Amino acid sequence: MKVQFLGTGTSTGVPQIGCQCEVCTSNDPRDKRLRSSVRIEAGDVLLMVDCTPDFRQQVMPLPFQKIDGYLFTHEHYDHVGGIDDLRPFSRFGPVDLYMEERLEMAVRERMPYCFTPHGYGGIPNINIKRINHEEPFHVGPVEVIPIRVMHHMLPILGFRIGNFAYLTDVKTIPEEGVKKLHGLDTLVISALRKTEHISHQTLGEAVALTQAINPGRAYFSHLSHEMGLHAEVEKELPENTFLAYDGLVIESR
Repeated sequence: MKVQFLGTGTSTGVPQIGCQCEVCTSNDPRDKRLRSSVRIEAGDVLLMVDCTPDFRQQVMPLPFQKIDGYLFTHEHYDHVGGIDDLRPFSRFGPVDLYMEERLEMAVRERMPYCFTPHGYGGIPNINIKRINHEEPFHVGPVEVIPIRVMHHMLPILGFRIGNFAYLTDVKTIPEEGVKKLHGLDTLVISALRKTEHISHQTLGEAVALTQAINPGRAYFSHLSHEMGLHAEVEKELPENTFLAYDGLVIESR
């Protein structure tokens, strides 16, 4: 399985508009972060997780091909703001969007023109497939296991595919979710910054949770400019844990 990080930043992206901190003015390309999303090639199946406001920029350098399944974690704008830009992919037929009922209601409210009885040209051809955190589902031959995650008080989803798991906007994970994360080769998990936040893990909390899950390796994503310089923070991390960065490609067994 091949995983490409399309974006590794938080909701404001990095650099943050108007900020002149050392991270936002860094010349290290690893400190330039679009909103968080990943592209997953699982055999012949192409999956994406979250469709950010930066979607168009993220996919322009990539091969133009059918997306077999789009997995969504939750309804916040930095995770769904690029759905309208799926229009070109309608050339391959409907794009299947996998999401929970609450998120489906939010998308229908924000984009009602996509769900009129008689659609018209120029709108994304999307097909919502409702999922829940208790039941695995398949995209073609690929099994996807939803993981319940808490984004402060908001229940959202992470996903496990084989021995790879992607968890974003994590503050806590209920025990039922942790049980689904045993035996991972690769874990991607969010870590906003080093200081406390009401709805996101700190780097220290993410490290502790990663050590409890004990994957073969872990990558931290959904990073804000307050995390610090990529090159400096990586030196502080335990063995087999890394900061992800935009464009990074990894293989997961």
